[in-house]
Amino acid sequence: MVDQQPGSYAEFEAFVAGAAGRLLHVAVLLTGEPEAARRLLAGALALTYANWRRLRADDPYDYTRQELCTAFARTGWRHHGGAGVLARLSPPERLVLVLRLYEGVAEEVTAAQLGMPVERVRVLCNRAVAALRSREAA
Repeated sequence: MVDQQPGSYAEFEAFVAGAAGRLLHVAVLLTGEPEAARRLLAGALALTYANWRRLRADDPYDYTRQELCTAFARTGWRHHGGAGVLARLSPPERLVLVLRLYEGVAEEVTAAQLGMPVERVRVLCNRAVAALRSREAA
């Protein structure tokens, strides 16, 4: 159920105004496709708004980013390729790399959010960085 309290829409609007640009950049890094990125972000923001009453006291950015990443994890196979520097990485490598290096999420938190062991997150991140470095050297 959507919160209809006075001011809640204005608070959500302020959150979107402040966070949407960075969240859209995360989505574009993940998908490599601006239109797909906008769709992922719209879905994540819809879930954030639906849960706004509960979230506004916490960190709605983390929740929205997690919803965005969860949606990408479910549909990442659709976005294999795309454009950009990360296009040659697999969807799980992109996801881990963006969370760890672009967003600065701790290894343990990344593992918990993605439902994988910390060692798997470490391996995916190292593999992604090595792939990007080998491309740089070529």
